[in-house]
Amino acid sequence: MSSHRITKAIRIRADQTPEKEHSSPLFLTSSFTYEDAEEMRAVFADEKEGNIYSRFSNPTVQEFTDRLAALEGAETGFATASGMSAVVATFLTFLKKGDHLLSCNAIFGSTHTVITKFLPKYGIDYTYVSATDTTSWEAAIRPNTRMIYLETPTNPGLDIVDLAAASAIARKHNLLLNVDNCFATPIGQTPIDFGADLVVHSATKWIDGQGRVLGGAILGKKELIKEVYLFCRSTGPSLSPFNAWVLSRSLETLDVRMERHSSNALYLARSLEGHPAISALRYPFHPTHPQYDIARRQMKNGGGILCFELKGGLEAGRKFLDNLKMLSLTANLGDTRSIASHPASTTHAKLTPEERAAVNITPGLIRISVGLEHRDDILADIKNGLA
Repeated sequence: MSSHRITKAIRIRADQTPEKEHSSPLFLTSSFTYEDAEEMRAVFADEKEGNIYSRFSNPTVQEFTDRLAALEGAETGFATASGMSAVVATFLTFLKKGDHLLSCNAIFGSTHTVITKFLPKYGIDYTYVSATDTTSWEAAIRPNTRMIYLETPTNPGLDIVDLAAASAIARKHNLLLNVDNCFATPIGQTPIDFGADLVVHSATKWIDGQGRVLGGAILGKKELIKEVYLFCRSTGPSLSPFNAWVLSRSLETLDVRMERHSSNALYLARSLEGHPAISALRYPFHPTHPQYDIARRQMKNGGGILCFELKGGLEAGRKFLDNLKMLSLTANLGDTRSIASHPASTTHAKLTPEERAAVNITPGLIRISVGLEHRDDILADIKNGLA
């Protein structure tokens, strides 16, 4: 029977045990046993499927990975301890000394640090290109370029990268296209359908959805994920079975949660448009967004992040945060509870003022991770902050 991706993600599960449990059990074990020496030899020799050590594979972790791969339309995947370990694993698996990485300039702060501080230590060079002008990318490609890396929507400015255009460039020059799909989630966007080779996630965010556990994932074609697996099984950024069990349960409700997150966010965008304290507002599915047409073409919803610029700059941003009564102040996002943050002083504080300006992170930029509370309560608290 052919099933929708959402149905597959809910019904995929680890093999049922003799206890006939309905919900999959948690395989909280570091290692696995064998019937005899020959079976053990065959599994270690890759002649027979089987688990060896939970740093390599684990039924609970595999269930989470298989569910997420179903949602993304990927052949398979590998789960990691955090989103950043997933990002780093894709870089170090497929890039080597002398290679060149092409990256969009609007990316998560920790990813920026990895690209600019750590990759050069291993002889891997990089070039940043505009997230919103893919026509300029080809001029930055070198003979040693091996990968294009991008986020869309970007963190935190919500720029939209044209995935079809990025894929066309990658195919033309035989480059790997590596897409961070954290903000959109596979409910809102499936980059593989537009030609992405690899998709990475911080499962800590919307996939968990309740601010409980860390996790990451890399999805793609079997031959690529096999290389990721070989790198990760030796270097150790494995996802714990407990976290995988939590995240696997979370995937069962991701679709309905993202429907509420995105509808709340669009309501806020419409309600706050024209507010006297706000000089600019961004939401992918709001017609005022500069890449609105691209967002509508490649996304199924606008996601759960809303950004706006306060007219008073840095001081207005501080005042806004201090005036909030309900929204949480934390650097996390993707929670059931709405969150307000000030990127210039937190997640992107390590960027220079010039680097922040280049990706539209202005002193008064506020990022709202829109939660599942009643939309009027979220709006009332934001308006209280703006007073």
